[in-house]
Amino acid sequence: MLLINSNPELATEIPLWPSIPFFIILLAIAVGPLIAEHWWENNKNKLIISTVLSVPTIYYLVHMDLTEHLKHQILGDYLPFIVLLTSLFVITGGIHLSGDIKAKPKVNTFFLGIGFLLASFMGTTGAAMLLIRPVININKQRQFSVHTILFFIAAVANCGGLLTPLGDPPLLMLYLRGASFTWFFSLLPEWAFVGVLLLTAYYFIDAYYYKKEPAANLSADATEIKPIRITGAINFIFLLGVVFSVAFINHDVIPEMGEENAPYWLKHLREIVLIALTALAYFTTPNKIRESNKFSWGPIVEVAVVFIGIFITMTPTLIFLSQHAPNMGLTDPWHYYYATGFLSAFLDNTPTAVAFHSVASSIPYADSIPLVANVAESILSAIATSAVFFGALTYIGNGPNFMVKSIAEDHKIKMPSFFGYMIKFSLIILLPIYILTQLIFM
Repeated sequence: MLLINSNPELATEIPLWPSIPFFIILLAIAVGPLIAEHWWENNKNKLIISTVLSVPTIYYLVHMDLTEHLKHQILGDYLPFIVLLTSLFVITGGIHLSGDIKAKPKVNTFFLGIGFLLASFMGTTGAAMLLIRPVININKQRQFSVHTILFFIAAVANCGGLLTPLGDPPLLMLYLRGASFTWFFSLLPEWAFVGVLLLTAYYFIDAYYYKKEPAANLSADATEIKPIRITGAINFIFLLGVVFSVAFINHDVIPEMGEENAPYWLKHLREIVLIALTALAYFTTPNKIRESNKFSWGPIVEVAVVFIGIFITMTPTLIFLSQHAPNMGLTDPWHYYYATGFLSAFLDNTPTAVAFHSVASSIPYADSIPLVANVAESILSAIATSAVFFGALTYIGNGPNFMVKSIAEDHKIKMPSFFGYMIKFSLIILLPIYILTQLIFM
């Protein structure tokens, strides 16, 4: 890739040490559930961690006269991020899918395929929470069901969410940095390739285990039949409203939203509309539907308190990366693909994608190279694709992973350990697929 004149550097050169709180909070997210599960699951404790680590970062940024960067992180990134996730969480939480049909391989593959399709338009969290309980219920008479949950995590809770900014939080961050809503459709080949491979692999593996099922289990599965039923369907209208809000309420369609002196209500018109849709969805959905979904505010509160700390503490890191990007040796798409991917798997894919976008946007490009969100389009594709796909490599790579695991265990499904998941599934199934994706598309 031909690199030319460097972007202007920020006036204030900062060292790496102010990023220590950011590294600590990422480490806490990674190891907290593993070494102090009961303490970590309390959202008050997460808020304490976020607050304690944010205070020195805020002090440093104010002292160095970098408050504009902090303001952008909170109002420009965190606010749209948490409002959109809350909207998807509340609206999809009002849709309940019930029933029990025969758990044949083609039926299970169909459900995973539906989830894969829905993930880009109702978010990986929304699609996963909508379908995980019906999938478990359909397979409750089967002895072998762990593989179904593992593929569900990969296909529905991660890889399916590649096609729109609604699909996965790292894509929303790239959208907020200038990638258009429709640009993500250009990732259709990668999305379709991985989807076909995942669903094909799952079908043959499920067919293998189906033949091993005891006759008594298959008999019970055939006799305990309840038709599939959807309640709370009005929320699909609100969900459509979210899609249109993200697609059309932005400074590309409404240029005034991007003006420096625009009033705050106009700058955040999209968030105002999303909050209104969320409120309508919450108050028009009968409580019994949310009770059927075991809806609680805990998961979204967890995201809110953890990510406010992440967005604040990562501010010095983003500045540092912008200043030192040309010296990091990352130039080709495949460099970003694996760097973003493996860090996404073991940290969190949202801050990882933001960090590598910051690196890529600070590297100068030849005029002939097409740019999207101030990044070479091929590099942005690599960052977006790997952040979404590689989030499935571990339980901690993406928020819905642990939620699906927890729900499965609540239903007495014995899930693999953290390392068992990697050894038995992600390293032998997912990683080869991702390597093939890189070799073909990058």
